Amino acid sequence: MAAELLSELGQRAESLRLVPSGAGRFEVTVNGEVLYSKAATGRFPELSEVQQKVREMLT
Repeated sequence: MAAELLSELGQRAESLRLVPSGAGRFEVTVNGEVLYSKAATGRFPELSEVQQKVREMLT
């Protein structure tokens, strides 16, 4: 997912950081704001969901 996001975002993102964690946790955070949380939804996101949320945040 990280490679796909970087490919799409190009120069609009200064960086992308993956932070390993335990217990199946998965969150997408932009500028300190959580855009997606597996803990909140109970499922892993589709790539398109994450892409759309990141696009919205960066525009």
